[in-house]
Amino acid sequence: MKFKKIFHLLIIGFIIFSCKKENSEEKKVLTDANGFKYETYENDPTGLRLYTLDNGLKVYLSKNTDEPKIQTFVAVRAGSVYDPADNTGLAHYLEHMVFKGTDEIGTQNWEEESKLLARISDLYEKHKAETDPEKKKEIYKKIDSVSLAASKISIANEYDKMVSSLGAEGTNAWTWHEETVYTNKIPSNALDKWLKLESERFSQLVLRLFHTELEAVYEEFNRAQDNDGRKEMYEGMKALFPKHPYGQQPTIGVSEHLKNPSMVAIHNYFSKYYVPNNMAVVLVGDIDFESAIQKVNKNFGNFESKEVTYPERPSEEPITAPVVREVFGPEAERVNIAFRTKGIGSDDEKYITLIDMILANSNAGLIDLNLNQKQKVLRASSYPQFFNDYGMLTLYGYPRTGQSLDEVKNLLLEQIDLIKKGEFEDWMIDAVINDLELSRMRSYENASAVAYAYVNSFVHFQDWQEVANTIDELREVSKQELVDFANNFFADNYVAVYKRQGESTGLVKVENPGITPIELNRDKKSPFFEEFGKIEMKNIEPQVVNYEEAIKEVQTKNNIEVSYIENTINDLAQLNIIFDMGKDNDKKLDLAVGYLEYLGTDKYSPEELKKEFYKLGVEYGVNSANDRSYVYVSGLSKNLDKGLELLEHLWDNALPNQETYDKYVQKIAKQREDGKANKGNIMWNGLFSYAQYGENSRLRNIYSIKELKKINPQELVNIIKELKNYKQRVFYYGNDIEGTVAALNEKHVVPADLKDYPEAKSYLNKETGGNVYFVNYDMVQAEMLFLAKGDNFDPEKIAASTLFNTYFGSGLSSIVFQEIRESQSLAYSAFSSYRQASKKEEPDYTYAYIGTQANKMPQAVNAMMELMTNMPEAEEQFKAAKESTLKQLAADRINKANIFWSYEQLKKRGLTEDNRKEIYEAIQGMTMEDLKTFFNENIKGETYDVMVIGNKKDVDMQALKKLGVIKEMDVDYLFNYEKPEPVKS
Repeated sequence: MKFKKIFHLLIIGFIIFSCKKENSEEKKVLTDANGFKYETYENDPTGLRLYTLDNGLKVYLSKNTDEPKIQTFVAVRAGSVYDPADNTGLAHYLEHMVFKGTDEIGTQNWEEESKLLARISDLYEKHKAETDPEKKKEIYKKIDSVSLAASKISIANEYDKMVSSLGAEGTNAWTWHEETVYTNKIPSNALDKWLKLESERFSQLVLRLFHTELEAVYEEFNRAQDNDGRKEMYEGMKALFPKHPYGQQPTIGVSEHLKNPSMVAIHNYFSKYYVPNNMAVVLVGDIDFESAIQKVNKNFGNFESKEVTYPERPSEEPITAPVVREVFGPEAERVNIAFRTKGIGSDDEKYITLIDMILANSNAGLIDLNLNQKQKVLRASSYPQFFNDYGMLTLYGYPRTGQSLDEVKNLLLEQIDLIKKGEFEDWMIDAVINDLELSRMRSYENASAVAYAYVNSFVHFQDWQEVANTIDELREVSKQELVDFANNFFADNYVAVYKRQGESTGLVKVENPGITPIELNRDKKSPFFEEFGKIEMKNIEPQVVNYEEAIKEVQTKNNIEVSYIENTINDLAQLNIIFDMGKDNDKKLDLAVGYLEYLGTDKYSPEELKKEFYKLGVEYGVNSANDRSYVYVSGLSKNLDKGLELLEHLWDNALPNQETYDKYVQKIAKQREDGKANKGNIMWNGLFSYAQYGENSRLRNIYSIKELKKINPQELVNIIKELKNYKQRVFYYGNDIEGTVAALNEKHVVPADLKDYPEAKSYLNKETGGNVYFVNYDMVQAEMLFLAKGDNFDPEKIAASTLFNTYFGSGLSSIVFQEIRESQSLAYSAFSSYRQASKKEEPDYTYAYIGTQANKMPQAVNAMMELMTNMPEAEEQFKAAKESTLKQLAADRINKANIFWSYEQLKKRGLTEDNRKEIYEAIQGMTMEDLKTFFNENIKGETYDVMVIGNKKDVDMQALKKLGVIKEMDVDYLFNYEKPEPVKS
């Protein structure tokens, strides 16, 4: 598997720098039919219209009609960099509070509620000023008491219910250094209502349900404490920016400030930055330009602008010698090396972007080939980040067994030295730029990616014409210019952070504050919501795919079936050779697939092979799943035939190498050791698999390292070559089916009679109930997963389970989220789901998850189990969930290559037709009584196995005993790993 630099390619691929280009095409200012002026841009594949309202609000509009949806963002140039130094985390906490409503949304009686909120604000100011811990507790009790009173006349989650009623998806927000961004993806017929809702939302800040949300933010802070990558990032940023807020003010805030907030300061921040001339509305999707801008102006045009000034940020002194920091935690060891650069719009950004891709492009970069391909490290890569004031280039690497972090660091720095010496191929810059262009082409197929690009442009004060010209700008950089820059820039001017395994230090643990559960008032509605519900929306009719018509069929001369769908969007293509066999059919297949990555042929070394593919703009791969395997090429359509020829050459002529295989086995051993140290892997792979299958699981059906060492690498190469002799089929997505079939006929030579697949090994899902599987792990939070095995897949349950999940367990307006997070502040993350099997004759599962501070776990468990036993019946919430589900289904579209892959999933379930319209019609007729029946028959009374990971010193083991028999699990046993042998020096 290739390690993809998704973040890098997605962001840098289309938003890289703002250098001026001489004689570049200028943007045009035009006027639409209604008199609104807008900017349009030459050489812009996104077709942006950028409007600026009279009050300064920027409105980014772009059309994408793949589906009747609109990706929306409301972006504010306000982030943690602008937090007051004594109120860090403020911008992020404010982001949470913008979901709580206004004087119109979320209240039953604003006049009375506002008085209570004023009292709470005054109490928080006293709490912040008080230094005596006992007196602070007394003040907090008063805050809790008044908050409970205020909650009785508030309405929790009303914004979430309203936006959900539109059929919105992905309702969320994020805060970063210089931005706070709010996101929804809405059906295109919901634009009027969404604009009305958002204009009200941003018209005023009301800090209701404040202390419960504060506790949720603190749980988010705890999750960061349990994330070694976050701790490593914070330490590196502090060292790289010893003066600047980038390093001194983490977005989440510091513990002391989070526990001592100021509602006054939050209001001041909102008033200062949440003004139209500091904000942007981004709409990308199925829109009419001229109608959309009129609607935006109607709803946001009356917002008053005001002068916005940003705090002065200090300049950093040059780094003249390596700065070394250490971070300890349970996860795998690694080293990060970061070089501080100038910010967006600088020459640094242009050159660093290219240097980063020459170092690591997931295929043929210096790190890719010299370190990863040759297995000199476990894995390594690089990525850049650019902000308004500064930026950074980060190189990172994970060590092999017995390798020191210093050795990894030196190997990474050697790749920098190669660039300084100009020791990379002359064609590499052009290939890198083509790769970035290819990445941009892929990204711009997606409305959300285009919208995110606009957000970045706005936040970083970029002119979109300069963004559109980035690829042309990069093409003007010569190799000598790049080498000269590297020699001037790179020296001992870096920060190295060593992430070592060991006990975490400096963790902040606080006592449970004892919050009284607040009132939710689920069935109450504000007058605003009542009127909002009366606004009619035009219908969007659900559409289903006729797979027989959408997927065309041809055959090669060897009678291999080729399914194809024409790409009418761009010049990208993918060719997949599919085998309906996988790891279940041959235990060594996955091992062989991984080994192929490191092999060359009689004609090409492994490194030369990667370079050839990269020059073509084509990727290749071999993947093996449980029941299916794929051999594929994808990339530029014009070079796909050459890519297929190169892939077939490797397939037929791969040469085994014992030394390479020995390193491969060592890598597997180290990956297993590192995996055992990752709590996410332990929970969602180790414990989850064990709860489903017990000892007889795919996860545990592996070769030991001793067994791997005995395998002859020639056997693995033979397994890959032998694949050609098995039954197979092809899927092609592109714009040249005739040329592709001709290439298959010429280059993909297979026997006339293809073999049947080996018999697949089966795995029996065990019964659940009465067991608590516990793993001791050094962490602040505790994580719990409840799992109950249900009946085998039944398509008749799809409609009810879909509606149930929306109403009960997932999303910001779900029952579980409201009760456990909003009402009781018992967890940052809590959800539940009835998950149907992906295959017929396999069982469904009910599961529920809680991630919470360890001292809140008993309360959180009780709350979750009460919900899983007695589902609250909230009629208004049910209607909203039903409306949301129907609107999402109506706007759902399957297109492009997804048509084929969705059909593959349906067939696994024993279905042959798109059943979404049937699901839609079934949900239309469902009542709360139907949902209650589904709950009683499939969830209530289920017996659960419980998976728990946490620090045994902090977890209440007596409380766990109430859930079942506690079985402390050995991680090696979970994964069926042998105990590691000591490394000989």
